[in-house]
Amino acid sequence: MLTKRIIPCLDVKDGRVVKGIQFLELRDAGDPVELATIYDEQGADELVFLDISATHEGRKTMIEVVREVAATLAIPFTVGGGIGSLEDMRAILRAGADKVSLNSAAVRQPELITEGARYFGSQCMVVAIDAKYDHDLGSWRVYTHGGRKSTELEVLKWARQVEELGAGELLLTSMDKDGEKTGFDLALLQAVQQVVSIPVIASGGAGDASHFVDAFQDAEADAALAASIFHYKETSVANVKDILRQNGVHVR
Repeated sequence: MLTKRIIPCLDVKDGRVVKGIQFLELRDAGDPVELATIYDEQGADELVFLDISATHEGRKTMIEVVREVAATLAIPFTVGGGIGSLEDMRAILRAGADKVSLNSAAVRQPELITEGARYFGSQCMVVAIDAKYDHDLGSWRVYTHGGRKSTELEVLKWARQVEELGAGELLLTSMDKDGEKTGFDLALLQAVQQVVSIPVIASGGAGDASHFVDAFQDAEADAALAASIFHYKETSVANVKDILRQNGVHVR
């Protein structure tokens, strides 16, 4: 049986880790290199680094910070934000990342997913989907630019499409749940799991260890990502894994 993965997320702006609620009201959470080291030592399975303002501000991901973080890690490391070409992907991977995450660029140029999978392997290609429920649509809509821009894309159709284009994994964030600490959006996770066969990382809403149990047992997520509860030491990766084991969830 495949083990479930626990993934701390470093949302980085201006070289510092930040965290907000529903992508707004950002506050400082620490130095990315220091936090990366801590999470590696705590037993995190992977780490995600998102330069959350790169696309909105029209600039590239901070390569130097990526290089510093990667140098401290012995676990897989995914980087996203401001990546818009094969050259950007190559630079990020050369700086030490194991995977790249595309969001806005994938929506703008879906062929980038296929090109990246062809050149670097689908295992390197993560597509991040920021999803917000649309009552008029009766489903979830895809947002880009760090949650600032709504698109016409419906999440379930987009999830199927990016798998067909060559994505190896989905990073699925519920904007409705982000930072609320009331639990992952199980309905969203279940809906997406039914239409794709690639791994899905649950993101948005973790408030305590029990929420990870729900994501794995009720929504069958392959991995679960969290930020503020780890950054502000409300719990630890090790504690979450202990609770998961107690509930019969297989973790490393």
